[in-house]
Amino acid sequence: MTQKPQIRRRDLCLGSILLAGARAAGGQSVPRQETGFQPLFDGTSLRGWKRQSRSPSKPSLGKWTVENGMIVGGQDPPRVGSYLVTEQTFEDFELQIEANPDWPADTGIMVRTVPQGNVGFQVHLDHRPHGDIGGYYGNGLAGFRANAYALNAEKDKDGRLVRLISEPFGGLQGQVPLEFAAPAAVFLKVWKPGGWNHFRVRSAGALPYLTTWINGEKISELDTAKIKLPGYDPKAVIELIGRAGHIALEVHDNDAQMGNDRWAPGAVCRWRNISIRKLS
Repeated sequence: MTQKPQIRRRDLCLGSILLAGARAAGGQSVPRQETGFQPLFDGTSLRGWKRQSRSPSKPSLGKWTVENGMIVGGQDPPRVGSYLVTEQTFEDFELQIEANPDWPADTGIMVRTVPQGNVGFQVHLDHRPHGDIGGYYGNGLAGFRANAYALNAEKDKDGRLVRLISEPFGGLQGQVPLEFAAPAAVFLKVWKPGGWNHFRVRSAGALPYLTTWINGEKISELDTAKIKLPGYDPKAVIELIGRAGHIALEVHDNDAQMGNDRWAPGAVCRWRNISIRKLS
């Protein structure tokens, strides 16, 4: 007679722990952290982060909650955005973070930013008409833009997002060249519409050299020390943001120009698995 394998109490406990981790990540398993990376989000609270208004004239701290192992950011009140900012500051680092934005939602990842979160270097996550994902913007830094293409949405008959498509962005005020830009077709091949997308951002240098990977594919590089633009003074930039800066997540305001195409009523962006590795 064949004996049934014995299930040990230790195995049951281990299984319970793994199942709890999967549930905390919104039903998906939590990826193993690479060596040297430390978590910036504990999966259960906003400990280590502060909500900040976009400007003194719009004092809303926004709507930032933790749900099923995710940070969820939305507008509160409607049409008014905010930032969620780390309490810690960082010099040279690599950041890993997963994002799952609604359409449309104009958001981004701020690196080397000030305590309020509204001045610094932004990695674009403009998941909206004429948006850019993986390029860069200088918040309060002469408003420079560094992107290679613009994006839009293909929708089904019910208005649901099917996939992203690229479109010419034309001439944009404050446009500066990238050191490297993946073709739009490469980005569109790796991007997962309606799903989780993994960002890896490297920032190194007093005026940082920025590199962004999305789902393992290098998308862009920008040397912010080489930017030539009226109003962009490298020495003044360093004095303004410092050698170390905060990291922040953005919820954008609506405006008269784009209206609900900037941020749809009730839209949110979801973030999870946030970790950082210091390079110096």
